[in-house]
Amino acid sequence: MSQKNETTLLVFSLLITLGLLGGILWFFDIIRFPQNQPGAERISFGERILNTGEVTPDKKAGVQAISDKNYTQAIASLETSLKLKRNDPQALIYLNNARIGAAKSYSVVASVPIGNNPNVSLEILRGIAQAQNEVNTSGGIKGVPLKVGIANDDNNPEIAQQIAASLVKNPDVLGVVGPYSSDTTLAAGTIYDAGKLVAITPISTSVKISNFSPYIFRTVPSDFIAARSLANYMVKNLQKRQAAVFFNSRSNYSQSLKSEFVSSVLLEGGRVSREFDLSQGNFSAAKSLQQAIGEGAEVLMLATDTESLDKALQVVQLNQKRLNVLGGDDVYNIKTLEVAGEAALGMVVAVPWHILGDRQSDFPQKSRDLWGADVSWRTALAYDATLALIAALERNPTRSGIQQALTASDFSPTGASGAIRFLPSGDRSAPVQLVKVVTGDRSRTGYDFEPVR
Repeated sequence: MSQKNETTLLVFSLLITLGLLGGILWFFDIIRFPQNQPGAERISFGERILNTGEVTPDKKAGVQAISDKNYTQAIASLETSLKLKRNDPQALIYLNNARIGAAKSYSVVASVPIGNNPNVSLEILRGIAQAQNEVNTSGGIKGVPLKVGIANDDNNPEIAQQIAASLVKNPDVLGVVGPYSSDTTLAAGTIYDAGKLVAITPISTSVKISNFSPYIFRTVPSDFIAARSLANYMVKNLQKRQAAVFFNSRSNYSQSLKSEFVSSVLLEGGRVSREFDLSQGNFSAAKSLQQAIGEGAEVLMLATDTESLDKALQVVQLNQKRLNVLGGDDVYNIKTLEVAGEAALGMVVAVPWHILGDRQSDFPQKSRDLWGADVSWRTALAYDATLALIAALERNPTRSGIQQALTASDFSPTGASGAIRFLPSGDRSAPVQLVKVVTGDRSRTGYDFEPVR
């Protein structure tokens, strides 16, 4: 072989070696530093503010101090911010993280849609923050405090998958609370399942989540439970047998609740005379209502999601209490009271929990003391999801240990909505609460949701 060929071969070999070495270093850099992964910029343990709402100067200063690892200054600034705005769960989570500083801790992450649904995200984060605050102020998990990260998934399945991939690659993250919608949970769930990282959703109710993965759990009852309760109420309490259903075919949650309600009504001896798809471009609230009445509907069932709620409320306004109205948990919204108002009186909605539902529970008063107001079922179920992770961490603070603890037959910590027990399907063994729209001042709209007794 000539000297020229030998030189060429040597250079080629060196390039291959450097390429392989670079690839190896890149791989280990991803494993060691998951912030380089797509989606990682949407995750914060206190070093960045994710919500776009009003932010106090002290909160900004506290977040900058965490980023600079100046935890003493961060604590002082965030404590001041909370005195001005006590119902800010992100500030409380970051404060508890700052108090931990660089000390040993167990980490979990909340995956919430801050970007496009900030109010719901704050409701969820209040439950997580309350659970973290309680365990850390009482000595931690066998002496080890809980650190909480927040991830903004925008309720977007693709973004949630990117976040899930980043969390799976971070060995410090031991569990996830979230995601929010059923579609997003199902999408991200494939990543959590492959990475064997437990995610407990406090919101997703689709029946497709049952038995989806041994690593996906939920503290909210499935649509099967809610639909059975509403169908039973329609036939037994209202003495009505024919319904029209409004739903969004683009939403897994909405389709799930609709299908389960149709089946449940049939089992109760009734029937659904017509289904109206709110996602259709030519949907007309007036024509749909007229058609439903013309075909003998006695009840309107709103199996709507957040995206289609406005159209459903148009139907409620036009109905003017002529037909009885039922609804799924997405209808349990301040907007329903503000927009529908008088026309919504008497509407019955199935929710997983209500603050007045259990007079024996101390959670409602504890949450009022912390946040200065009543909290929603989303806060309570997020609290329960976090509490479940805490209880599992007490048994075995590893990813596999958490999964095993949650599926153990003797696992039953007490949360805001009673005992937290998971079926082999990942579902929670719990009933739903039926609530009715009545006149009242608790919501400051002139109308309230109160338990059906």
